Amino acid sequence: MARSIWKGPFVHPSLLKKIDKLKGQTGKKPIKTWSRNSTIIPDFVGHSFMIHNGKTFIPITISEEMVGHKLGEFAPTRIFKGHTPADKKAAADGASAAKPAATGGTAKPAAATAEKGKDNAKK
Repeated sequence: MARSIWKGPFVHPSLLKKIDKLKGQTGKKPIKTWSRNSTIIPDFVGHSFMIHNGKTFIPITISEEMVGHKLGEFAPTRIFKGHTPADKKAAADGASAAKPAATGGTAKPAAATAEKGKDNAKK
């Protein structure tokens, strides 16, 4: 369920403090955070964050398009390493079986189709 509009977006208070500190500085260090549920607000644009994904910190630089989204959306927690070798073999077998049909290997000769047309015309 979405957050009530009258409450406003949730941003962890420590993030707001850290952003306020960095506003006056020229050398901006990335902000390390575990708060994946914090909403990105316009004050964050141009700042770098290191968002924890449960194992490591993922470096993210905030842009205009990210405003309104959550920090956790940009640090995936699961890594897809591919399907098992058995699945790859089955997919390869299925692709090789489909090739003859695509190249016309099972097409009927023109004479056979012409005879069928004559049979249908007699009925």
